[in-house]
Amino acid sequence: MDFVPVAFIVFKVLVFGAAMFFAVKWHYDQGKHTKAPRAVLRTGVALAAVFIAAAAGLVFATFAFARWMGLDMNLP
Repeated sequence: MDFVPVAFIVFKVLVFGAAMFFAVKWHYDQGKHTKAPRAVLRTGVALAAVFIAAAAGLVFATFAFARWMGLDMNLP
């Protein structure tokens, strides 16, 4: 049962990483049709940074909530 959170986190990172890659790639390809590919790339990097910050905030909030509920969050 100890491997379940690790497996879910790895799965989530892989799925979101693939989704971000294809989203940035699609937007970059769309930007090639316009005259501002750098703007599209800059937007993709900004969105990736926002996503990473949101994911880190969610992890922090999850652990804070679990600790507040009295769950033992220590690693074995």
